[in-house]
Amino acid sequence: MAKRDFYEVLGIGRNADAKEIKRAYRKLAKKYHPDTNPGDKQAEQKFKEVTEAYNVLSDSEKKKLYDQFGMAAFEEGFGSGNSYGNQSGFYGDAGGQNRNGGFGGFDFGQNGNGTYREYHFENGDMGDIFGDIFGNMFHGDSGENFRGGFSGNGFGNGRSGFQDGFGRSAGSGRGSDLRSEVSISFQDAVFGCERMLQLSSGEAGEKLQKLQVHIPAGIEDGKSIRLKGKGNPGYGGGPAGDLLLKIHVEPRAGWERKGADIYTTEEIPFITAVLGGEEKFSTLYGDVICRVPAGTQSGGRIRLRGKGAPSLKNPSVKGDQYVTIRIQVPKTVSPEAAEKLREYDRAMKQGRSGKRGSAA
Repeated sequence: MAKRDFYEVLGIGRNADAKEIKRAYRKLAKKYHPDTNPGDKQAEQKFKEVTEAYNVLSDSEKKKLYDQFGMAAFEEGFGSGNSYGNQSGFYGDAGGQNRNGGFGGFDFGQNGNGTYREYHFENGDMGDIFGDIFGNMFHGDSGENFRGGFSGNGFGNGRSGFQDGFGRSAGSGRGSDLRSEVSISFQDAVFGCERMLQLSSGEAGEKLQKLQVHIPAGIEDGKSIRLKGKGNPGYGGGPAGDLLLKIHVEPRAGWERKGADIYTTEEIPFITAVLGGEEKFSTLYGDVICRVPAGTQSGGRIRLRGKGAPSLKNPSVKGDQYVTIRIQVPKTVSPEAAEKLREYDRAMKQGRSGKRGSAA
């Protein structure tokens, strides 16, 4: 039976670039992967087809040959005596060995008995693809340590034994990691908290599993917590994967965090800014009385030591809080107060005049 055109298999045009080829393969590989279609021989065949197509079109040298000669470029005896050698030198032999310094990668060519030869990772980029598509389904190592492959009609003998024949356990292996997210308040991120999570794969009728999680003090927005052994169970007695919990910190009006330091804004009376005095400022640890120096300007900052967030590595070490000062301006004043302000203004002007006269 003649093979379908590789571009048609991936559903792309012949002018598709590397990103389009990779994107098309990701989509189809996820759709037809045997783990998501157990026992479906048609999906299994589709998966082999799209992987074979991607193997050729993602390699610039192989793609160049395919575009020029089609599948004839990979048939036995093609190009004998030229720089490409024969099929063994291009793909590797029936056992997946790359004896003649060929291009490595996958070999989905058929053996004489109609089964598919084993492939090996040599210089391909499949680790990142499978890590992204299947969430580290290759037992937490993103595929970069994977050896073996599609031998016969299913998975070959992987490093720790993945599956034999798309479903039969072949040894033991680590379970895949799970990923989830949780939102916490600004204050809980600073002081730490406990959260009760309900885990479910989404299957109908499945009982929810509850898991209490400790969020450490000082956690920042976007950081993740790794919970060992709380991911998918392993197989064949292998260890379970981990749960990676991404933290989202809800904003708090008037408060900003940069690393371990916290930034706020406070208003103080005009007279305190001019003459100095004590003012009460809010912190996450409660209100504090702070000395404001005379002549404080609007926009100036006062540092409150140790009132920031604690360090994740050492909770006893805390950042600082920086208070930006705004000077209050009264909207209305009494006649008496207005007169006093005029007296102040006259005195200030006389003082400036006196300084200019003495300088002359």
